Amino acid sequence: MQMNEKLNHTNDQRNCNRFHEMIEFIGKRWTGVIIYRLLDGPKRYHELSTEIDGISDRLLIERLRELESHGIVSKNVLDPTPRKVEYELTKVGKELEDVIVSILKWIKANGCPTDLQK
Repeated sequence: MQMNEKLNHTNDQRNCNRFHEMIEFIGKRWTGVIIYRLLDGPKRYHELSTEIDGISDRLLIERLRELESHGIVSKNVLDPTPRKVEYELTKVGKELEDVIVSILKWIKANGCPTDLQK
């Protein structure tokens, strides 16, 4: 069975463009990792910063804002003074769990793409 038949869609340019845009968005540096870390539930900024080794404060803030603007993450103010916020996946964001799990299963079965090149 062809992939198009499995997905039950027509191969039109609009679907192709949307697919490409979403893959590029999730694949943007650190975005997938942030989504993955939020699958466990809401987290405060410092928790994400600690869990994601190597991400700069600037990039973490930038990616969280992008995820929020796309409706994938919500920012909840816990206490306005001092400012305490928590980030969590929205319903739409939680729907990405199957995608992330599928990628992790593929990696477990095949290794990382950089490993495959060696």
